[in-house]
Amino acid sequence: MEQTFNFVDWTAVALLFGALAAIALLCSRRAGRDAKDFFLSGRSMPWWLVGVSMCAASTSTNSANMFTEFIRNSSLAENWKWWAFLLTGMLTVFVYSKLWVRSGAKSDIEFYELRYSGRAAAFLRGFRAIYLGIVFNTITTGLVMLAAIKIGQALFGVDQWTVIVFTSVASVVYSAVGGFRGAIYTDFFLFVVIMVGAVVGMHYAINHPAVGGFSAMMSNPVVQQHLSFVPDMANPDLFVAVFVIPLAIQWWNVWYPGSEPGGGGYVVQRMLSAKSENHCIGGSILYQVVNYAIRPWPWYLTAFASLVVFPDLASLQAKFPHIDPSLVKGDLAYPAMLTFVPGGWRGVVAASMMGALFSTVAAHLSMGANYMANDFWKRFVRPEAGERELIVVGRASAAVLMVLTAVISPFLISAGAVFNLILQIGAGTGLIYLLRWFWMRINAWSEITAMAVSFVVAVFLQLVYPHLGLPSLLAWHRLLIVMAVTTAAWVGVTFLTPPTEACRLAAFQNRIRASGHDVAWGMLAMTVSCVAIYALMFASGYWLYGRTALAAVLTAVAVAFGLALIPVLRKLNIGVRS
Repeated sequence: MEQTFNFVDWTAVALLFGALAAIALLCSRRAGRDAKDFFLSGRSMPWWLVGVSMCAASTSTNSANMFTEFIRNSSLAENWKWWAFLLTGMLTVFVYSKLWVRSGAKSDIEFYELRYSGRAAAFLRGFRAIYLGIVFNTITTGLVMLAAIKIGQALFGVDQWTVIVFTSVASVVYSAVGGFRGAIYTDFFLFVVIMVGAVVGMHYAINHPAVGGFSAMMSNPVVQQHLSFVPDMANPDLFVAVFVIPLAIQWWNVWYPGSEPGGGGYVVQRMLSAKSENHCIGGSILYQVVNYAIRPWPWYLTAFASLVVFPDLASLQAKFPHIDPSLVKGDLAYPAMLTFVPGGWRGVVAASMMGALFSTVAAHLSMGANYMANDFWKRFVRPEAGERELIVVGRASAAVLMVLTAVISPFLISAGAVFNLILQIGAGTGLIYLLRWFWMRINAWSEITAMAVSFVVAVFLQLVYPHLGLPSLLAWHRLLIVMAVTTAAWVGVTFLTPPTEACRLAAFQNRIRASGHDVAWGMLAMTVSCVAIYALMFASGYWLYGRTALAAVLTAVAVAFGLALIPVLRKLNIGVRS
């Protein structure tokens, strides 16, 4: 089918940009005069806006591409690489979210000088502001841009620099004008657009002539090989890599943007924008349910259809001879399926992809702007900086971040490859982010060591080790090595360096008011809710697979554990007051 946009298509895209501009302009006056509003929306957001905003921020253009690549690599089960982070998310919801709100921090970077003391704490805060706000944000935003490049080339036939320049300009303007309040409101609108586009794309993928409809697709032998929720134990390396490691170790000992153990990044920024502890927790629960059990299914089904239409990389290359062969990986299959959406609906799908792009880029830009303005500029450069100056610095930082993203994006290859690299860089650091709230012996040097060692070891194993003539290492081998070395290093340094000043620890503990009661009941709530959400996720799949008996049992399990969560929430005093 020739890829042309008709009047209806362009109208849909124009309406998207019109809505973004309108929301940004409505919020611009308030965002431009108040730094608290610009960076945290005045801490006034209700739970449903907080939850949907988290969903939109985590739903990027690389989400569908990456899930598709996982499914095509082996099966649906490879998604355990990120499904395991549900455990991280629910632990954050029930144990750490209220601690973040009570801390009063403007960002997760400000935490360092609330928890630690001395020059090491100041260095850690400044360095992490730059490292996460600019360096790491550039990599993760570049991953989002990589997906946009592939979608732009597949849907519009435009070169990568056109995609990069257009996205960069639009994202900076959209993010800088409306501030964080504008981003929260826009996220709600964008998430609706994203899901409508995902469903439309799924419909035309399933009904492609080569696929033959839903029943034919699900009975296709090629598709059936990729439907499993659990990897085949006959392949032990795959089973350990995508199932055992994520569930046993990865979820609590690996730092990954958006799934930080104990919370961090744009998730914490949205938690801190909630108007109360209960609204923070309610929004976080909504996010976890939608993110894992509901949101991805249209993309999974489209990925299954792609197995029939594009069985290998050669067929994808034949479809897009103008695309650089180095970019033709499994993640290109998703945008390839979108090319079969007919005129009139193609604009809706394109608008949904743009919505996914802008929501995630805006999340990273606002997070980076917050770090650079409050945690670097005001803390280390100009402590006397006023509200308007901080807003200017935040907007300038967003522009710098976008320029750096534009530079790095063309050098990235595959969504799955970048995902694995980020996991390895963050390996071994997750445990410290969980324990630092309760184990007061941890100090700033512990975190500095964890951050430095994980990065150095991951880079060594990725870039240097393969050239040493030693036995090759699988991805999960490298992950375990980084975890072990990093954990040993930071635990050792913890006992070899002085503890944080007693007065700082006392002030921190008085702020967060952590209690054994809340931790114990919080971990029980985490366990019950994870069983409920996993059961709901699997039930959704088995209903679609036509395995009604198993689907009914899992649905009953999801309902039972959902109801069992209610008395646990009462013990945590959640939902009792607004």
